[in-house]
Amino acid sequence: MRNAPAVLAAMLCAALVGPFVARADVTFDRLLRAPSEPQNWLTYSGSYASQRHSSLREIKPSNAGNLELKWVFQAQSLESFEATPLVVDGVMYVTEAPDTAVALDPATGRIFWRYQHNPAASARPCCGRVNRGLAILGQRLYMATIDAKLIALDATTGQPVWQKQIADPAVGYAMTLAPLIVKNKVIVGVAGGEYGIRGFIAAFDAATGDEAWRFYTIPAPGEPGSETWKEGGDAWQHGGASVWLTGSYDPELNLTYWGIGNPGPDWNPTQRPGDNLYSDSVVALDPDTGKLKWHFQFTPNDDYDYDSVQVPVLVDLPTTSVTSGKLMLWANRNGFFYVLDRTNGEFVRGNPFIKVNWASGLDERGRPIETPQPTGAVTFPGVQGGTNWYSPSYSPSTQLFYVSAWENYGSVFRAQGVEYAPGLQFVGGLPGSPLTGAANLPRIRGPINSWTEALGNGAVIAIDPRTGAQRWRFPTTDVSTSGILTTASDVLFTASRDGYFYALDARDGKQLWRTTLGGVGANGPMTYAVGGTQYVAVASGNGLFVFGLRR
Repeated sequence: MRNAPAVLAAMLCAALVGPFVARADVTFDRLLRAPSEPQNWLTYSGSYASQRHSSLREIKPSNAGNLELKWVFQAQSLESFEATPLVVDGVMYVTEAPDTAVALDPATGRIFWRYQHNPAASARPCCGRVNRGLAILGQRLYMATIDAKLIALDATTGQPVWQKQIADPAVGYAMTLAPLIVKNKVIVGVAGGEYGIRGFIAAFDAATGDEAWRFYTIPAPGEPGSETWKEGGDAWQHGGASVWLTGSYDPELNLTYWGIGNPGPDWNPTQRPGDNLYSDSVVALDPDTGKLKWHFQFTPNDDYDYDSVQVPVLVDLPTTSVTSGKLMLWANRNGFFYVLDRTNGEFVRGNPFIKVNWASGLDERGRPIETPQPTGAVTFPGVQGGTNWYSPSYSPSTQLFYVSAWENYGSVFRAQGVEYAPGLQFVGGLPGSPLTGAANLPRIRGPINSWTEALGNGAVIAIDPRTGAQRWRFPTTDVSTSGILTTASDVLFTASRDGYFYALDARDGKQLWRTTLGGVGANGPMTYAVGGTQYVAVASGNGLFVFGLRR
């Protein structure tokens, strides 16, 4: 059933402001050519290659110091603001947590309409009631919800067109990602690995919502990869491997790539012997059928919750070892930076980009050479990883890859036996801090910042994908939960947990400008243009802050 109060509100709002809202019509061809429309931001990561790079040039190193606040949107929510807005032909579309879609004037912040979905009381996402954004195709927006629904909205009015229940939230299934559009399909994945779900990626007809295909991220007995869940039993049925970040797409290869989360229980691998495919992997799927074409596993039989949901970044960069030059760049939560051949998943190179002691390196196939630490010792990186869900960026201008990293951050891991029960957490232990009495899971910082460098520090790191070497690093005292944006003028934008918003020179990491916004930065900054004026938007705390040059 439709949410009657929300529909009424959307209709009333549309009646009042409808004449001012442009009629969106985003074809698949436009999505393929998204980089050629830099005034717009048509997908979660800016393009199918997920480079979070824009060809806009008005803001440049020589004038970035003249940035000023243009407008602010205050969300009607105290949940973490992790959404990246879309901008389409003069209208901004953004979500506020947990599941509210809003249409705004991107030049002034004026609200055109607002649609609020009230999630079922049974919804139980493990790590925050968040929503990371929308997808658009034709004249419809698509929103995934924390109670595992997929909703299509009319982009002009905000009225729901259809909604589908994808999975059961009562047993832990949720969706926190922005959907991905490929051709006429809406592709989503499910969160819930900490509740013993069996993860999957699924595609739905954009016009009707009918399911087109479903790929389970844990193979059933007898399917390829099932031998990696050893000793029989039902470990595979509750093995997690969730998917809670948006994938990428290569139209030439007709492959869509998705990062897969940790196996369950998270910290007790003895309950699930084997490599546990396809957890902690990237999978390449045929978007027409959902069939697996190849996979690469980063952390087999993961002890540490190093899930690999990070956004796959696709680049074309000729190398001596990969004649096609079709690469996938991946800064993994496990602390290693990987370069893969995205045509077949073959390992090209890998290097640690932060302190790592759980493995001494990677072998010739990219498999980790593990060095488990003694009981009670500190393992690096800690449970939040060397990086996490926050989006990296790649600049074709500098040919560098940029990642928000947690440096010198460790955890003490202790496994515990756990029995699966529907709807209850299924984690098998709890990581501890190396400092007595200190928090080790600072996903959301409190009003008083108790984080110190003794627990680790943050940094933006620039990596040369041709060698794996670091070209520069920009250190921050607190760790970061912000993504990164780069532009063709070689300006890099990022935020921090301690409330700062930065513009850096993408060539050398020097600070060009900084302002304080007072809240945790936890989304991916994005940029767009209206009337020839470039804007940059970033979330901080519970607001979306939009900047432009001083006139």
